[in-house]
Amino acid sequence: MQPADWKMLPDEIQLVLSREAMRRAADTLAEHAEMLAAEMEDGALRDRGGPDALRLFAALVRTTHDEGFGQVGHA
Repeated sequence: MQPADWKMLPDEIQLVLSREAMRRAADTLAEHAEMLAAEMEDGALRDRGGPDALRLFAALVRTTHDEGFGQVGHA
């Protein structure tokens, strides 16, 4: 999609697409934090207290996202 195409979309569609992009980004961040925590526990990465911190970060991202944006299509 070209920037000009984006501007031609109705505001409601832009909002729905933006929220879905934010939801996917939050899910990706949380998944990566969980994967890093598991790698530290398995010994692939040096553990400096990171797994618990990463899991806390993942929970924070998910909670903040769910409260701030809600589910797309569920007004």
